Amino acid sequence: MSNRIITPVAEFEDLLPDDYKDLINNGPFFEKKSIEDLGSFKEIIDDHPHCAGCGVALGIRLVAAALPSPEDTLIVGTPGCSFFGLSQTALNYSTTAFGNQNAVASGLKRMLKIRYPERTKDVVVVVGDGGIADIGLDLTLHSWFRGEKISTIMVDNEVYGNTGGQESGMSRQGKVLNMAPNGKLFPKLPIFDMAKISGCVYAARVTVASPAKVGMTVRKAIFLAREVGPTYVQIYTPCPTNLKFPPNQTLNIAKEAEKDYYSYEELMTPEAKDYLENNLK
Repeated sequence: MSNRIITPVAEFEDLLPDDYKDLINNGPFFEKKSIEDLGSFKEIIDDHPHCAGCGVALGIRLVAAALPSPEDTLIVGTPGCSFFGLSQTALNYSTTAFGNQNAVASGLKRMLKIRYPERTKDVVVVVGDGGIADIGLDLTLHSWFRGEKISTIMVDNEVYGNTGGQESGMSRQGKVLNMAPNGKLFPKLPIFDMAKISGCVYAARVTVASPAKVGMTVRKAIFLAREVGPTYVQIYTPCPTNLKFPPNQTLNIAKEAEKDYYSYEELMTPEAKDYLENNLK
């Protein structure tokens, strides 16, 4: 595949900022890149519109660096904080109505299989906790029940970050937020556990404080979704704006979460384990 689809037409190229042009010329395409190579290529524009210290922006950078075939990958998302970062990358990106991303991704994966029968096309959902755990939960679960060969990645900032700081299903019980002054009344939704019993052949829980693990789990999830079945990765991406901590403390907050309640965990079916042992180098 060429990078024609991500290259601006000549008539408009001069209108684009140099930062955008740099994404095309120095993006993560056609050469094997990984988390270890971050800084040697461009995965997002420098002036992306996320808040200082945004965990979601960091999560998106790590996911972009971990994609095994970014030029043959379609990212599907929804409105929300993740949209603002994903739309500033050079990845093939499609935004959907809020919550129906897994249904759209299912259709796109089937269409790409028909259109490119001899070439692998990865379809990866990258959405926040609201899109997956709340309004999109039913469509997410049904894509897993059906065995759709797509990867679902949650960038979990535990809050509705771009609409004022309301609690989400993934907020921790008792957490006081801008629009939850008395604290959240029920526990964090167990989406990771639900993935295990809903048809996912692979699931992993990780935080942005462990970039190598993020890279490893994203790669495994995408490889397994190609041939074995649906996969799920849940990445903790804390939000300094709405969780009220200094922007330079994002990684420390994530590290504390790893010790407290967001420990690294990886689960896979025997079929998935066998596939990785024989195919992932």
